[in-house]
Amino acid sequence: MATVMPAQPLLAAVTDTAAAGRVGIIDIGSNSIRLVVYDGPARIPAILFNEKVMAGLGAGLARDGRLDAEAIDRGLSALARFARLAAQMDVSSLRTVATAAVREASNGAAFLARIREIGLQVELLSGEDEALMAGYGVLAAIPGAAGIVGDLGGGSLELARVADGVVRDRVSFPLGVLRIAKIRATGPRALDRTVAKAIAKAGWQKAGAGLPFYLVGGSWRALARLDMHLGDAPLPIIHHHRMASDRPARLVRVLARIDKRRLRAVPGLSGSRIATLPDAAALLSVLVRRLESRELIVSGYGLREGLLHQSLPPAVRAQDPLICATREEGRRQGRFAEHGDLLYRWMAPLFQTESAEEARLRHATCLLADVGWPAHPEFRAERGLETALQGNWVGVDARGRGLMARALYTSFGGDQPVPLLDRLCTPAERALADRWGLAMRLGQRLSGGVAEPLTASRLTLGANTLALHLRRDDRALYGEAVERRHKLLAAAFQRKATVTT
Repeated sequence: MATVMPAQPLLAAVTDTAAAGRVGIIDIGSNSIRLVVYDGPARIPAILFNEKVMAGLGAGLARDGRLDAEAIDRGLSALARFARLAAQMDVSSLRTVATAAVREASNGAAFLARIREIGLQVELLSGEDEALMAGYGVLAAIPGAAGIVGDLGGGSLELARVADGVVRDRVSFPLGVLRIAKIRATGPRALDRTVAKAIAKAGWQKAGAGLPFYLVGGSWRALARLDMHLGDAPLPIIHHHRMASDRPARLVRVLARIDKRRLRAVPGLSGSRIATLPDAAALLSVLVRRLESRELIVSGYGLREGLLHQSLPPAVRAQDPLICATREEGRRQGRFAEHGDLLYRWMAPLFQTESAEEARLRHATCLLADVGWPAHPEFRAERGLETALQGNWVGVDARGRGLMARALYTSFGGDQPVPLLDRLCTPAERALADRWGLAMRLGQRLSGGVAEPLTASRLTLGANTLALHLRRDDRALYGEAVERRHKLLAAAFQRKATVTT
């Protein structure tokens, strides 16, 4: 039922350096076929183009073990379009991979031959390869991930253990979402027995005890989208959405009675996923109970991003994706290169008791300290707020976005209540973010974006004072605007502003 392998070296087709220029991946899945084109920094490339076609290649597997003829025609049409688009987009490296449906179908080899006629060279991934890449996809987006990655496709389910930036053991089961209905139809507890037998044979009983379970794949992301809607989540961002381990069981009950018209009204929920939602929920409910997972965390990254991430040198993989992305955004929108790093170090003496995660978020916020400047002065605070909340970041959850947004809003002079931020952060967290923002605001005004005033000055926090230490020659920099911002920052710390030279 399952094939288990320990972690192996990199796949032979993956190079040890990042490809130059635009990179494209065509993912031929059991449910959908997708082209994604990436460009930008190797560690966290931006998505330039993303299109999928719900070809449903795996729909016929459970019936007769073959790819459906109509699905093949839809798939070939999509692939021909994708190949042509990639050429016209000047994609320098195009990688095409196929997964469970093509791997298992009796006419899969014939389908691959027809794809080659289009001009695409296809890598047929094993189940273990899929699990490996899903694991690396999660690590690309959530660097500290430690637990079980579950990637649900149309034809198969892959599990992988991740910890310390490495994908460890992995396993593949023929339990794709397109197969679950047939199993459930044989009896009320058939799915539970099937899953229990499969994970017992693979030695994965209680493998997730006390650990998070990371959700990968369109079906489970659609399920999480429904959970966000039912729970009135503050931000409609699926990545890093958390669910308690009992939520899938509740979603099974909800889906048993909810009207499909209500499902079609859920924002962001693809209509093509609605039919398989009950089966996806049923499988997830059984799986997290058998694995004894502590909580569920959604990953916006999966197999495709894992293919990119694994191809990078270890030193690049080790980079923080949030810091890389915010540094690139700051470089693109800001006036002064590297000023965010200077700000981060300059204000650090005021925040010596913060956690490592808070320091990381403060660093990312400082890298965005200049993003409001291209906007009209009346809307700079709103630009900072929107950049933090709506940016295509990974490696950060909704709370982290809220902290960054509050700090940027404050830094750009925002002084009105923002109800959304009240939902994302506690009063203590908002106060911390305000201090970040006020420190950034002071540093920006003192320096004018020039490095020397920051490198030649320092801040200290005393029992009753927040002191700004300046060189004697720089005393003239302490103008009225700087003094005003210094006093506001000191007041946020319940201290008195003082200046020494």
